[in-house]
Amino acid sequence: MKEYLMIGEVLKPQGIHGECKIRPYSADPDRFLKWKTLYLEKNHEYIPLRVKPGRVHDGFAYITPEGFTTPEDAEKIRGEKLYISRKDADLPGDGGDLIADLIGCEAVTPDGTVIGTLTDVLQYGTVDTWVFKTGKGTMMAPALLAVFPAVDTEAGRITADPEKLSEVAVFED
Repeated sequence: MKEYLMIGEVLKPQGIHGECKIRPYSADPDRFLKWKTLYLEKNHEYIPLRVKPGRVHDGFAYITPEGFTTPEDAEKIRGEKLYISRKDADLPGDGGDLIADLIGCEAVTPDGTVIGTLTDVLQYGTVDTWVFKTGKGTMMAPALLAVFPAVDTEAGRITADPEKLSEVAVFED
């Protein structure tokens, strides 16, 4: 399991006092209002960044890193990805898995035949769509229990029902 989870990206300075506009990757942008320490990744190390939570508006979060007082300060971290420590994350309480833990899992049939590797999770409707890299190209399928009856992120495996998967999977070249 990853110790740090990516939760957003710094888009640009906002205003004249060092505030940063953030594209949240969290399902709930309001979480940015409670986080006091975020992390920047540099050379595989996670550097703490103390922040003053600001506000959420139109789906974007606004924060001011400690010590940032000008737009030039904020400009220095434009484009950087922001992380939180797993211990500060709101982990799914319903037996769900974090997307960060799903990415990289291998999809297999019950007999062990490898289907592909999960590369992305699309969240556009009521059911997430899982995107896999396979030997036949990119495959997308809804993340339904009937299609994927077992997920073990610790082992990095997602078990798929091949019959159900063949009914709903879509391939791109």
